[in-house]
Amino acid sequence: MREIETEGSPPFFRLKAAAVHLYTATGVILALLMVIAAFQGEAVKALWITLAALAIDSTDGLLARRFRVSEALPRFDGVLLDNIVDYLTYVLAPMLLLWSEGYLSGGVTGLALAALPLLASSYQFCRVDAKTDDHFFLGFPSYFNIVAFYAIVCHLSFAATAAVIVVCSLLVFVPIRYIYPTRTVAFRKLSLTLTALWLVGCAVLLLQMPDPSPTVLGFSLSYFVYYFGMSFYLSAKIFLASRRMVEETEAS
Repeated sequence: MREIETEGSPPFFRLKAAAVHLYTATGVILALLMVIAAFQGEAVKALWITLAALAIDSTDGLLARRFRVSEALPRFDGVLLDNIVDYLTYVLAPMLLLWSEGYLSGGVTGLALAALPLLASSYQFCRVDAKTDDHFFLGFPSYFNIVAFYAIVCHLSFAATAAVIVVCSLLVFVPIRYIYPTRTVAFRKLSLTLTALWLVGCAVLLLQMPDPSPTVLGFSLSYFVYYFGMSFYLSAKIFLASRRMVEETEAS
């Protein structure tokens, strides 16, 4: 019944939904431009494109809910489209960028390091519970675009880059809840405000390349103290509440 009603809905309703999907799909073009910039040796340009992709990914979900795209176009899987775009812009293109810029050593070692996020994220993006019902990411949400961003901005060594990649890849499989900045209810306004300030800080860092200000860099990195700290706190709080509920149920 819902599908029949939708097909008879005003064309403009469906047109707005299609426009939102097209907005999301532009991410694949940005992924291509990131790869092109990477192989042209224009790392800063690639990072600007990375920020543009982040901005789109941060806003397309809000637009999708605002214009009720799942109702307007029920036969089009916007979640699948979003996952495809995110895999390209968050994982594949960043690994190619790190490879082309020499942050991953050549040969088998470099190939293995590049493969880790690709394989781990393949698992993460295919999990049906990757986004929980209470609007958290379950497991590290494959932010390898951010790993690439700071590896280049901070001029990380191969060892440091490798360590971060390995740790983040392993965290994909650890069932810790991570804040979904645009959707997690707890501290949502604070998360949105800090995320917006972080994006501005990233833009300033790119304007200052190749020698970014230590102050701006410190401000930018402090966002992750909040992000990981708040994620671990909320995850532990939910876990303990769930365990208490189980114990009370067993006791009764």
